[in-house]
Amino acid sequence: MHSMVVCALMILALPLFGQQAFLEAPRFPQSRYFEQVLNPRIPRVELRDPVRLQDFVVNGKLELSLRNYIELVLANNTDIEIQRIAVEIPKNQILRAGAIFDPLFQGRFAATRSNSPTIDVLAGAATLSQLNQPWSFNYIQTLSTGTQVQFGFNGAKLSTNNQFQTFNPSYTANMAFGFTQPLLRGRGSYITKLPLSIARSRLKQTQYNVQDQIIRLLVQAETIYWNVIEARENLRVQEQALALNDAALKRAQRELELGATSPLEIFQPQAQYANAEIFVTQARYRLAQVEDALRRQIGADLDPEIRKLPIVLTEPVTVPINGEELDKEALVQKALTLRPDLKAAMQALDIDELNLRAARNNLLPQLTLGGGYTATGRGGVFFPRTNFGGVQQVLAPIPGGLGDAFSQVFNFGFPIYNFSLTLNLPLRDRRAAADFADANIQRKRDLLQLRTTEQQIRLEVLNAINQVELSKASVKLAQIARDLAQKRVEAEQKKYELGTTVIFFVLAAQSDLTAAEAALVTQTVGYRRNLLNLLQRTGELLQERGVILP
Repeated sequence: MHSMVVCALMILALPLFGQQAFLEAPRFPQSRYFEQVLNPRIPRVELRDPVRLQDFVVNGKLELSLRNYIELVLANNTDIEIQRIAVEIPKNQILRAGAIFDPLFQGRFAATRSNSPTIDVLAGAATLSQLNQPWSFNYIQTLSTGTQVQFGFNGAKLSTNNQFQTFNPSYTANMAFGFTQPLLRGRGSYITKLPLSIARSRLKQTQYNVQDQIIRLLVQAETIYWNVIEARENLRVQEQALALNDAALKRAQRELELGATSPLEIFQPQAQYANAEIFVTQARYRLAQVEDALRRQIGADLDPEIRKLPIVLTEPVTVPINGEELDKEALVQKALTLRPDLKAAMQALDIDELNLRAARNNLLPQLTLGGGYTATGRGGVFFPRTNFGGVQQVLAPIPGGLGDAFSQVFNFGFPIYNFSLTLNLPLRDRRAAADFADANIQRKRDLLQLRTTEQQIRLEVLNAINQVELSKASVKLAQIARDLAQKRVEAEQKKYELGTTVIFFVLAAQSDLTAAEAALVTQTVGYRRNLLNLLQRTGELLQERGVILP
């Protein structure tokens, strides 16, 4: 079999969609961040036309070796493109799992105007009018250790007609820093990153599953290639049989015209010729049917010009000559190393281990350490007051504003400290206990599934080896039978020419030769199919065909 090298970069350069299949998350203040947040656009989905088909058009025919055919399948097969796109969803899951560490900015401003009647002379006005304008800016982020930090500024402006107000308008400002740190449940970088680790493991598992599906699709595509060759060879055999029957019929008609035979002898050659014509017609339509299936595999059915061209497959149908027996245990071990479905089953155990650790963490009580620091400040227009002769007088106001409040904040003259320790202890947590039990059951089930997969792989490889060995023997026997049938035709022909036999035995020998030729074609192509099946079962198909998947 020819060695085939298919460049993965070439495959990736021909995506099904013009845009990326998974969402990007640009950072602030990148230009793409503002474009995505302020003007998000839905990507336009466009299906590209089949590629490289014209490269294999020779003299008005589509000539394909097995290597070229596999290249076109990888480049144009819609089912393979669907499998490739399936990998993008787990990639987005990784992006989504990292959202817990995304920083958040919160900004708030409000304004409230209130007018209310008073019932107390100390209220400062008969009708108290106030304008309250609070504001806040906060930055919140969860760190990889599980610590949540918060930093921000907040304050307010208050304007009032209260004559007793010392600062009017008054400004307050605070700079606050706080944190919360889990001490039991959710503590540590490993636990915090568990969703991210699970998402990455699921991506690997999906990649193995996609690789397994692509192998199956390639096996299906190559099987169709050999189906076309088998149908083509069967048509050739039937056309040869038609030629033999045509020659026999013409000879019988000539003998009848010369009076050398009875008119009753002409019916057998005529019936034989009619049957041969039917078989040729059936073989021709069978070939057209499998050629249409081959065109779909390479996307030629999507091109109005290419799908009209005849198909010429250049891969020869050779008889296997290697008589060495296959090493069963070596091939089984190779399958256990290369099979992507087994790798996917192993990856499932890694996911189970991560889920088990997450479920175990959820059994722990919640003990959280919290702390914070706040610096405060005050500012505004100050109205000093004095008591002269028992009468309170307001002196000239002293200008001020928000800057005074911030000056006091950054001088740290008015600090506020806080500390907290919070315990949430479920006296009975059935949900967490059930989740932990399910995680254990799932791990055990996947372990059993892994063993089943290994057993199934061994059985599949052994069966595939037996089929290949059987095909080798069947090809040899079919070749011997074809040679004997050819010799019998020659012998019967000579006997008929000498007048020692009748036309019936000549026609019977020709029918046997046609059946032997068809059996040899079937067994030879069957050997190719069984060899392809062995490469699939051992996981060597991509390596043997030189296919590199991203």
